[in-house]
Amino acid sequence: MIRSTLGASIGAALVIATPATAQRGGDVPKLLPMPQSLTRGSGTLTIAAGADVAADTPLARSAATLLVDHVRTARGIVLAPAETATARIRFVADPSIKGDEAYRLTVARDGIRVAAAAAPGFVHGAMTLVQLLSPDAHFGQSVRVPAVTIEDSPRFAWRGLMLDTARHFLPLPEIEKIVDQMAAVKLNTLHLHLSDDQGWRFEVKRYPKLTEVGAWRTPPSTGGAAPTQRYGGFYTQDELRGLVRYAAERGITIVPEIDLPGHAQALVASYPQFGVLGDRPETGNGWGIFPYLLNPGPEGVAFVKQVLDELIDVFPGTYVHLGGDEAVKDQWERSPAVQAQIKALNLKDENALQSWLIDELGTYLSSKGRRLIGWDEILEGGLPPSASVMSWRGEKGAVDAANQNHDVVLSPAPTMYINYLQSYRADEPPGPIQVQTLADTYAYEPMPKGLDPAKAGHVLGAQMNLWSEYLVTPYQYQHSIFPRLAALAENSWIERPRDFAGFLTRLQPQVARWKRGGVAVADSSAAVDVRLAGTRGDALRGRRVSLTLAQDAPQGTIRYTLDGSAPTPRSRRYAAPLSLALGQTVRAAPFDAAGTALAAPRAFDTGREALLTRVSGEMAACPGETRGLRVPLTADAVANAPTYDVNIFNLCSVYPAAPLDVAGGFTVEVARLARNHGLAHDIDKVRRHFNVTPHGELLVTLGCPAMKDGKPDPDAPRPVIAASFPLPDPASAPQRLRFTGTLPAMDGDRDLCFQFTSPLTEPLYAVERVSLTDRR
Repeated sequence: MIRSTLGASIGAALVIATPATAQRGGDVPKLLPMPQSLTRGSGTLTIAAGADVAADTPLARSAATLLVDHVRTARGIVLAPAETATARIRFVADPSIKGDEAYRLTVARDGIRVAAAAAPGFVHGAMTLVQLLSPDAHFGQSVRVPAVTIEDSPRFAWRGLMLDTARHFLPLPEIEKIVDQMAAVKLNTLHLHLSDDQGWRFEVKRYPKLTEVGAWRTPPSTGGAAPTQRYGGFYTQDELRGLVRYAAERGITIVPEIDLPGHAQALVASYPQFGVLGDRPETGNGWGIFPYLLNPGPEGVAFVKQVLDELIDVFPGTYVHLGGDEAVKDQWERSPAVQAQIKALNLKDENALQSWLIDELGTYLSSKGRRLIGWDEILEGGLPPSASVMSWRGEKGAVDAANQNHDVVLSPAPTMYINYLQSYRADEPPGPIQVQTLADTYAYEPMPKGLDPAKAGHVLGAQMNLWSEYLVTPYQYQHSIFPRLAALAENSWIERPRDFAGFLTRLQPQVARWKRGGVAVADSSAAVDVRLAGTRGDALRGRRVSLTLAQDAPQGTIRYTLDGSAPTPRSRRYAAPLSLALGQTVRAAPFDAAGTALAAPRAFDTGREALLTRVSGEMAACPGETRGLRVPLTADAVANAPTYDVNIFNLCSVYPAAPLDVAGGFTVEVARLARNHGLAHDIDKVRRHFNVTPHGELLVTLGCPAMKDGKPDPDAPRPVIAASFPLPDPASAPQRLRFTGTLPAMDGDRDLCFQFTSPLTEPLYAVERVSLTDRR
């Protein structure tokens, strides 16, 4: 018998050292998250199609149904629900098990027993059993399950995912698909962001204009005729009640969020009387921070309480999230009525008024048996006694709040923000380019440093956030969530020494389950990057390339081909850098020991034309700057490409190390994009260029202007102008443009700088592709 207590280092070492193929008697199963305690017995039990499943208690009926459904999808065998005490798989009540989410799972030669004291524990036990019953790629076949006893319970009570449905609407069936796969790895909290400047998604029967007006927006202009097709959607209360039931059956509680007092433009567009200055904006169609705030006076407070009455009637969970983030106070500062309210309440300033408002609403929620939680900005005016804090601006807010005896959830950017790209490859879908790899998310420790150990009980847990400004389709949502969600699932369930290699080994079968469930799982961590030694000019001059094949997270064996065909498990094994003559296409992918591809093949063309071409994701930022966003062609584009890496503060990109002795000309393809970014108090960071033609120019220079203190250095030599192209009138020109020019013959490599000087009142421009012309 092997004893593995997986919270201890000896247990972790056992899992690392032992191959985990369930069919082999002495092996440890590949479970994710790892359970708190696992004891191996002797022998195995074979489960085949038709094995019966019985729930001895009503508390387990949902779990038994989930087991049958998930095993059908993950293994391809159909278990048979039964009403017999002799069933092969039984769910039994055991009141001695402490904790609603705790369970004990026993596999013996005579059957499998899942024991728990409450419905969530049965669900978690069922999901562990799904993993035991689908350990490999033998879909549709019976499985030999090793004899084992698992005793398990979670480390943290809050293991969550936030979905932003306000920026882009996500249909309910797609949310349900995500809920299913959250349950598969024992997450228990779904935070729904239901309102923002760009959309109000929750039906409020007392205020129907919130969804008649606030749920719909007109897309931002990229030039040309004004868009007329509205974008939006909302959820009825009955639909959301159905989602609440669906999630509860899977052990998941939904926390609704109505964001206030900021991010309120959709609200004010619907009911301007609940705004501050009396104007009626359109529902927002931009991303960022906008000025519209809730009226904090009696009318506004009464309105919110009436909305909350309907909200808590739909969502029965303990917590209600009221946002509180990024509420720039300029409207309150400029309102005589709000200033009079601050004085009448004897408050210090606008931050204190937000604190008063949050406390007022928190007290109201408490009177209804609920608790308020908000983003960490609610700390700024003094933390109301009724509030819990979700810390997103690092961990300091969580530490400060917990030390003041407030409960906290850790959700710090950038690590827990999974709308951020997960690799630097050009094929990643849109999002902020502050890359958070799978390794980054796995390394995150939810218990914050600097917290008084006596206050650790105030840490409810951790949560990943998925903001949807640049995510439109279900594929893009799923690509961002999976597999990084598994890292949170692991580290919020069990405290154990980090072992990323072991985690990847256990992740692989879970990825297969997700894919069988119809989920688009990102392969970014396993995908093969082809990296060129030296510059492209070096390769073109020497007529050979030296290539290294690498992964963000090494896993499997890299196989490659040189003829452009897709690699297979029998293709050449990569062992050392490749030295190749130009003209060959390398395609590479990693494979596990069973021959399963761990990522789609990635290709690198070593032809001269390809080496002279760079797409947007292969360009670089201008000196001293960053290209912070990867954006689609239009705000609501459903295609994954094209995408554009942009610096919205200065429309400048660099073709690095252009070989000017090889290239005699260029073609640059550009796109005109929406200028729809709310920059609030960062507006002064936008660089304005003096346009010398009506709509600005595209300037192509040999090298970029030297920078000093964030500005062009007036004492440095000016870069040489290679070409200057007047930009056409956005009202009549096509959205995508092409310009061609010549380059002077020069020795070696030089950066080519592409600078747009369009007026700030017109759309943005971005480089889509630069193709240099071979002098040969």
